[in-house]
Amino acid sequence: MPAPSLALIPARFWIRHDTGRSGQLDKTSLNRTSSSNMKRHNSLPVTRLEVSPVRQRRIRQAVRSARSMVHDTTRSRLARAEDATALSDFLSDPAIHSPIYSLPTDLGPDSLTAFILDHVEQQQKGEGLLFIRMSEQGQIVGYSDLKIWPEWAAGELGGALHPRLQNKGAGTQGAKQSFNWMFSDLELDLICETAAPDNIRTARLLETLGFQPRGNIQSQRPDGRFRTSVVWEMWRADWLCSDTARTAEQNGIKSL
Repeated sequence: MPAPSLALIPARFWIRHDTGRSGQLDKTSLNRTSSSNMKRHNSLPVTRLEVSPVRQRRIRQAVRSARSMVHDTTRSRLARAEDATALSDFLSDPAIHSPIYSLPTDLGPDSLTAFILDHVEQQQKGEGLLFIRMSEQGQIVGYSDLKIWPEWAAGELGGALHPRLQNKGAGTQGAKQSFNWMFSDLELDLICETAAPDNIRTARLLETLGFQPRGNIQSQRPDGRFRTSVVWEMWRADWLCSDTARTAEQNGIKSL
């Protein structure tokens, strides 16, 4: 991910209205929330709050309709099968691909073609998206891999950014904009992120943005092996109250 006290229940969450749409925070309902409503799981998302079928359909439709992240089609667009060779070139740098457990073991064009087509199928189901980020010269300088769980109004953002952009604030700013987009355009209630325990860069980024650690899980790689991952979570209500959301909005990202 270019951008990732173990309390299980967050201080605030969004209450579902009869319309199936997230709305204003119902503080009176928070006092009635117990641990039976939100149980810890050993896979993502570790905290789960089921939403209505109407809400699930809204999220799936939003995923199916997505064409770019943060409304910038010149820099971000859906990955296509013909991008496989360029994506392979981008991921060939170990500094880029090594920290990412969700990539295929084989990073050749054929394998990445299958990787892209799998995400095309995920989007058709309303459960996933794969975007690439382009430079002004038309080269891939980053990608974003989204996993969506409509039944829990939750999502995970993974991906990578070229190392030359990581120390210029692009990673932090891009993460802010991406998370704001996921909450607003995809109408998610929860974003969960993972990283290896020794991935200090991602840990610092997520902590800076206000994500809360939720413990460790075992993440399975495409080759069947497992990796210990630290999990962080951010709830929509907490994001709305944070400075990061306001900063993202000031930079042209639609508010919720």
